[in-house]
Amino acid sequence: MIEIKPVQHIQAIVTVPGSKSITQRALIAAALANGQSTLLTPLASEDTGYTSTALESMGIKINNAGDQWTVRGTGGRIKTPEREIFLGNNGTATRFLTSLAALGHGEFTITGEKRMEERPIAPLIHALSGWGVEISSIKGTGCPPLKIIANGIAGGTTTLPAGKSSQYLSSLLLVAPYAGQQAVLNVEGDVPSKPYVTMTLAIMRSFGVAVQANESLNHFVVGQGCYTPQIYQVEGDASSASYFFAAAAVTGGTVTVSNVPEVSLQGDTALVKILEKMGCTVSYNNKGITVSGPKELRGIEVDMGDCPDVAPTLAVVASRAKGRTIIKNIAHLRIKECDRINAMATELSKLGAKVSEREDALIIEGIDAAAAMHGAEIETYNDHRIAMCFGVAGLVVPGIRIINEKCVAKSFPDFWERFAQLYR
Repeated sequence: MIEIKPVQHIQAIVTVPGSKSITQRALIAAALANGQSTLLTPLASEDTGYTSTALESMGIKINNAGDQWTVRGTGGRIKTPEREIFLGNNGTATRFLTSLAALGHGEFTITGEKRMEERPIAPLIHALSGWGVEISSIKGTGCPPLKIIANGIAGGTTTLPAGKSSQYLSSLLLVAPYAGQQAVLNVEGDVPSKPYVTMTLAIMRSFGVAVQANESLNHFVVGQGCYTPQIYQVEGDASSASYFFAAAAVTGGTVTVSNVPEVSLQGDTALVKILEKMGCTVSYNNKGITVSGPKELRGIEVDMGDCPDVAPTLAVVASRAKGRTIIKNIAHLRIKECDRINAMATELSKLGAKVSEREDALIIEGIDAAAAMHGAEIETYNDHRIAMCFGVAGLVVPGIRIINEKCVAKSFPDFWERFAQLYR
């Protein structure tokens, strides 16, 4: 358990680890490339460790020491691992490696922690089956663990049913160049978190594969090809940066995150624009992004369908704002590492904030609740983002104690050490 110390004012320049989303996509592209790639300043964390270990079990050689990782890709030749592939609660890797395993020849079993067995993957199973892949949910739940009797991906046309995660789509796109024939992918319904799909396409393009996509991102044509080895720079993680930007917002201080660029592949940089609407001042220069908090934050209504991972961060900021904040179009937060909508409503209420949840939204009443907020023990639900966002609350509410604070290792292993720079 860790207790956060309130502060009066913050003036800080920080760096954050490499982007988790970019690192995992770049690892897949590099693993499928024909030759050695180098990833610069990638994220070393629990999640990327699971991804690396799994890739190594499939025959890809990775040296992930330091800030330069080398990945010796096999040109799409995937070895059958000697044992099941365990991925913890790493949803991204589970979805990405399911499709990658389908490129192999032999039996693959993909499993994880208990929570991963509650996180749906049926749309991906359906789409891979349409490409000729023999794949099933072992327990018949539409969730992991999964069995894949791999014999390559045939390609042709398949359909991805409507789902609550863009990761199914990214998973299919990343392996599509290695299909036996040109791959065509149609997507039913709205695509959630579209910036993550745009990120996937950009990384594929950086590794030498272009995809034909329509403007709505629901129809894709991917020709046969092979990724080209690259030296690839990973941006600082915008989701991780959100906690430092929020710290400036709630304290009225100023924080610069020096390694997240203004023009970013990451949709979560949208948070700074949202904070600007709440009264913060935002500036950009060659030192990154700077956020300064106002004397008084104001509540807003905002659609966070494209940047759901920073919705919990915004919920904490909203509890300190004047007026009501409505965070909507976030139903997909219910299938993350925990049900983040319920977790945020429950834990903010413990602090005395007035919060209500809807199936796809959070409603936070602002300044009256803020005046009455008090300390409490915060349950993290073993979810890194719940832990980190309540670190922000602790900067302005005395007595916040965070249980299982080490769960931040999933994406930001030294978060508490860096965060402490704000209040030491």
